[in-house]
Amino acid sequence: MSLIEVRNLKKSYPLGDINLNILKGINVNIENGEFVAIMGPSGSGKSTFMNILGCLDKPSSGKYILDGVDIGKLSPDKLAEIRNRKIGFVFQGFNLLSRTSSIENVELPMIYAGVPAEERQARAKKALEKVGLRERSQLSGGQQQRVAIARAIVNEAPIIFADEPTGNLDTKMSIEIMKLFLKLNEEMGRTIILVTHEEDIARYSKRIIRIVDGEIHSDEIVTDRFTGAE
Repeated sequence: MSLIEVRNLKKSYPLGDINLNILKGINVNIENGEFVAIMGPSGSGKSTFMNILGCLDKPSSGKYILDGVDIGKLSPDKLAEIRNRKIGFVFQGFNLLSRTSSIENVELPMIYAGVPAEERQARAKKALEKVGLRERSQLSGGQQQRVAIARAIVNEAPIIFADEPTGNLDTKMSIEIMKLFLKLNEEMGRTIILVTHEEDIARYSKRIIRIVDGEIHSDEIVTDRFTGAE
């Protein structure tokens, strides 16, 4: 059984008297431990697709099976539980709480999970160390993204969804962040699903799924991928 199974997935939104069809019948499997990039032009449906895979939204029709569970049948509370246990998110804008320390930001998912304070702090420090950070008050953009990644992995979530994670970073920091995703995938076994519009960033993945006009245009293995050694 695949970690992610998507069958004839469709998503539409009402727009006046018509329905705007965003996803038009997506079929795809993603295995445990894969590193997959989802690419497509603006308006192609790639972010909508990621939101559904990340249990932030539901399809209009079709099936989404995550680790054997039919996501379409779950209540909002059950969806929130799955997001907290199985999924970590990393966004372009970091989404950190301002005037809050790195450790406090990383602790947030554990607060929702009911983890005791002493254990939260210990696990948060360990997660920050995994991404090469210690407690700091002033953080650069790259360091803020490292904090966001630490927050995504602190609950040992097996799947990391990254939506344009290098979009606000310069080239040097983008490379460092992508090397970190490689480490999470290859050394820690996390499944990484990356949304990007940048070909060079997508080449860090092992597989690229291209979406055009709400449909899969191509699904290919990356033969000339970056490995972090270049």
